[in-house]
Amino acid sequence: MPLCPGARYVGANVVSLTVLLSTEDTIGDLKKLIAAQTGTRWDKIVLKKWYTIFKDHVSLGDYEIHDGMNLELYYQ
Repeated sequence: MPLCPGARYVGANVVSLTVLLSTEDTIGDLKKLIAAQTGTRWDKIVLKKWYTIFKDHVSLGDYEIHDGMNLELYYQ
């Protein structure tokens, strides 16, 4: 699969994306930006960190998501 602009391969099955958001933006906003860069549907994306599945309506600040943080992305 070709990568979109701003994305780069990090390793096997790992891609790094950079998005610009504020702490007031929601997980749903983040999913929509990821979907735009990857060409998939935003509602099929699941974002996780360890065992926590992030909910769409909660803000990035509430989850303490900050610059340079790595998240796990899955497709449903």
